[in-house]
Amino acid sequence: MRKCLIAALASLLVAAPALAQEWEEYSSRADRFTVNFPGQPKVEEITWDSEYGGKFPGRVYTTELNGAKYSITVIDYTNAEAIHAARKKTEAETGMYWWVDIQASIQYAASKLFRMRPGAKVTYDAFHYIDLVSGQQLQVTNADQSRTFAGIYLHDNRLYILDATVPPRAPAPGLFQQSLGFLDEAGNHVRYRELYFNKIPPSKLGGR
Repeated sequence: MRKCLIAALASLLVAAPALAQEWEEYSSRADRFTVNFPGQPKVEEITWDSEYGGKFPGRVYTTELNGAKYSITVIDYTNAEAIHAARKKTEAETGMYWWVDIQASIQYAASKLFRMRPGAKVTYDAFHYIDLVSGQQLQVTNADQSRTFAGIYLHDNRLYILDATVPPRAPAPGLFQQSLGFLDEAGNHVRYRELYFNKIPPSKLGGR
């Protein structure tokens, strides 16, 4: 009996480091973020259709582990004014709609998330922040009873969409969900002393 117990404990000690090693901090200087991933993610270039008809460049970083899928999508809105100026618009879309497109991107991404999951039921939807960067957090029970945990944040005119979908009865993916960090142009972690909301420089707003 004692030998069996020792063998079981030894097995756990070997397994624990192996499990821990599956997760690591991943950094992207290009998209200015860090996040915990189970291994190196696959990176896919995408085009994001915005709420007001703009087409924006983006990347999706994805990994999978034990039936769970983890992804972060980053949409680059930094060139929004030029992108909207170049496209055909109705008279009602002139002026500051490129700016509205950026500021409304969190809510638009949340609604888009639901449309991609027919039969899903929202169980949590609330304001949230990470590193004092404001955003929105959502939890969804999908039609197959898997659960999706999402966080959406807007920082320096870049939209970050964290999406973790886990099997039924699996624990919440806190190691992924709470690990997002933001980087500046030099690759340093951004730190704020008060709640951050995305802003456009006054010069872009006609000097106001």
